[in-house]
Amino acid sequence: MKKLIYMDNAATTPTKQEVLDEMLPYFNVRYGNPSSIYSLGSHSRTAVEISREAIANTINAKAREIFFTAGGTEADNWALKGVAYANRDKGNHIITSKIEHQGILHTCGYLEKQGFKVTYLDVDEYGVIDLEQLEESITDETILISIMFANNEIGTIQPIKEVGRIAKEKNIYFHTDAVQAIGHIKVDVDELNIDMLSMAAHKFYGPKGIGALYIRQGVKIDPLIIGGGQERNRRAGTENVPGIVGMGKAIELAYEDLNEKNKRLIYLRERLVKGIFDNIDHVRLNGHPTKRLPNNVNICFEFIEGESLLLSLDMEGIAGSSGSACTSGTLEPSHVLLGIGLPHEIAHGSLRLSLGDYNTEDEVDYVVEKLTDIVARLRAMSPLYEQAKEVR
Repeated sequence: MKKLIYMDNAATTPTKQEVLDEMLPYFNVRYGNPSSIYSLGSHSRTAVEISREAIANTINAKAREIFFTAGGTEADNWALKGVAYANRDKGNHIITSKIEHQGILHTCGYLEKQGFKVTYLDVDEYGVIDLEQLEESITDETILISIMFANNEIGTIQPIKEVGRIAKEKNIYFHTDAVQAIGHIKVDVDELNIDMLSMAAHKFYGPKGIGALYIRQGVKIDPLIIGGGQERNRRAGTENVPGIVGMGKAIELAYEDLNEKNKRLIYLRERLVKGIFDNIDHVRLNGHPTKRLPNNVNICFEFIEGESLLLSLDMEGIAGSSGSACTSGTLEPSHVLLGIGLPHEIAHGSLRLSLGDYNTEDEVDYVVEKLTDIVARLRAMSPLYEQAKEVR
């Protein structure tokens, strides 16, 4: 089996060995239910609270403001539905953007069917929202603004501090989907005036199936899952103790020497982008050139289909994606790329390569080499590319 070069860390990351080691005892040694009053259960309860504290410290929150979920999508659903239903007496208007993750967009679509009104903000060519449009969209009925911290496909970082300021001035709740940002960007929920924040452990080398929603104390929100009294009566269901323990360890590791890690990722990112642009013509870098996640590269290759590109890369042992892993089963072009103004035929040729802690310079150079060959081979079968060469 040929070596795997994994460059799809925005989709998921491998669970680090230190995280797995921390988790293992809670499967078959310290397996008590955290709600039980005997010592085996109290050990689990202590482990849950230690992780809760670690996560809270990372974003400058209070431990009691962290609520565990099954992942980022559940956290997004909870933030939107919970606030919408709990504050329906105050208003029924929500503001978000056109390039949010489906966890937000589909939830907003559901809420529209329930009688809520949703404004979807435009973005510019880099994927950045217009703050003036945001302010103009606010009405007396607006109860929630939800803008993602950093885009999962093109890596663009939104002006979160400014959004938080606007929301606070207008006395509107502000939620951010920070699933891609946590682990890469230092976040201070007080400084940024964030009321709710979604995160998922598997994006920063933790296990899948565990996430969290930060809910600022005082936010009026209904529970999403009804049942027992877990998570202080906010989120019912027996806690996923191994997952919670793993998430706590993973987030601590993620923020150790974060600046140095990001410098390394940015170096690899720029090497990858330069290599592609130096060797392949008719390419376009998507997303903001500087205000982007340190590990994100999203490029459109004209005159070829992204699916063919991905399959060819896979045959060379290279794992990438054409966009969000949550939409990989659809043949439609990315709503994010369409949102930044790309035509369908160019958006279809997108490739997202997202770097991680284990990627090397040699891997970057190998990807550039193979990508150059693959693009040339695929374009040789494209009559549109031949016409473009004649025009030039």
